[in-house]
Amino acid sequence: MVSAVHRALSITEITRKIKQTLTEHVGNVVVEGEISNIKCYSSGHTYFVLKDESAQLNVVLFKSVRDGLANVDFLVDGQKVRADGAISVFEGRGQYQLVVHKIESAGIGDLLERYEQLKKKLQAEGLFDDAHKKALPLLPRRIGIVTSPTGAVIHDIVNVLRRRFPNMSMVLAPVKVQGAGAADSIAKAIRWFNASCGKGSAREIDVLIVGRGGGSIEDLWAFNEEIVARAIYNSEIPVISAVGHAVDYTLCDFVADLRAPTPSAAAELAVKSKADFENLLCQHSLQMERMLMQRSEMLRNQLHRLANAPVLTRPEQALARYAQRVDHLEMRLQHVIQREIAQTRTHWQQSSAKLDFFRERWIANLRSELQQRFENMRIYTINRTLSLQKVIENYQRQLQLLNPLKILDRGYSLTRAADGSLIRSVTDVSNGAELLTLLKDGTIKSTVQNEK
Repeated sequence: MVSAVHRALSITEITRKIKQTLTEHVGNVVVEGEISNIKCYSSGHTYFVLKDESAQLNVVLFKSVRDGLANVDFLVDGQKVRADGAISVFEGRGQYQLVVHKIESAGIGDLLERYEQLKKKLQAEGLFDDAHKKALPLLPRRIGIVTSPTGAVIHDIVNVLRRRFPNMSMVLAPVKVQGAGAADSIAKAIRWFNASCGKGSAREIDVLIVGRGGGSIEDLWAFNEEIVARAIYNSEIPVISAVGHAVDYTLCDFVADLRAPTPSAAAELAVKSKADFENLLCQHSLQMERMLMQRSEMLRNQLHRLANAPVLTRPEQALARYAQRVDHLEMRLQHVIQREIAQTRTHWQQSSAKLDFFRERWIANLRSELQQRFENMRIYTINRTLSLQKVIENYQRQLQLLNPLKILDRGYSLTRAADGSLIRSVTDVSNGAELLTLLKDGTIKSTVQNEK
């Protein structure tokens, strides 16, 4: 029995007591954390979670406060923010939350920073280039699916494929899509498909769908891991990325050959409707049938015309007409031949006359040019000879001036020893030596008697 002293409290009463306690003892606070799982509703209110390494806090940003912000672009998953607000309790759910009065960016969150760094790295290596992206086959024979075996995603994909192409063959590789080991599980499944179901294998897969449902940046993080991005890039099988909702972008979306906004959309992109193929085949069949009927009718009419042609019904008239045409063509041919011969003869005569005229003119010009060059050479030779003669005469005068024997004309003499060497000093001779003295008009031979 419940004691009359201690009255039982209603849920509303105890929730309000907790709200009052939080308001009085905690009140306004400034907190800093990373945004996660942000959602904006048609009412204009925004709800998200602020988290750090070990805890998280529900946050509400009402429309009146959001409208007063100069910029709301920073309100995205992974963004680090500083929020000023009051701790309160949402009585409808019995959960405490931060009602924001003011909020500003505090830098990039850890996950978002890792995302941007890895994105820049993979982009620099060319993993996002369109040149590496493979085209999807028009009609795949078998489709591979890499996702969780439970949940709505696999059911949505299977339902869409069954609706669009009821007899489409599918192979599921069940994987973890979030949490520890999820990235390794996804990458391993992609590699397994390529190794076991690649081109030429008995169970060849033509298209791979890799994806999961929506969630926060933490929920989708396995699809931002480098090991998954490289597995998709190295896949020989074309890959459709179908991760989250249309607003969610992961690194897998950039590496994949095609990105789908949702898993259901991926199934629609993977294969066209079987009814569309059947309608197309029906249209082509009707077109071919009409073309064959038209071709058959045309050939039938052509055969009828040939059967009634005069060449078959009255061949002698056709032969006579063609014989007359042959005679007419023969006359025209003879006329053309005679005209061509006459024109050729006239052209040859004109060309021969022109050739004679130019030949005589060329010979006359050549003769005149040779005479002129000969005269120029003669004049050049005379002038050159006179010039060289003057140079020689100048050299002769210089040699005469430099001739040592010219001083003999002025009374000088040269004395040489018997061996012809020039005597320059008394020390160059000895008693009894024979000397030759060269004068202007002869030579005197003498012997040295006294040495000084």
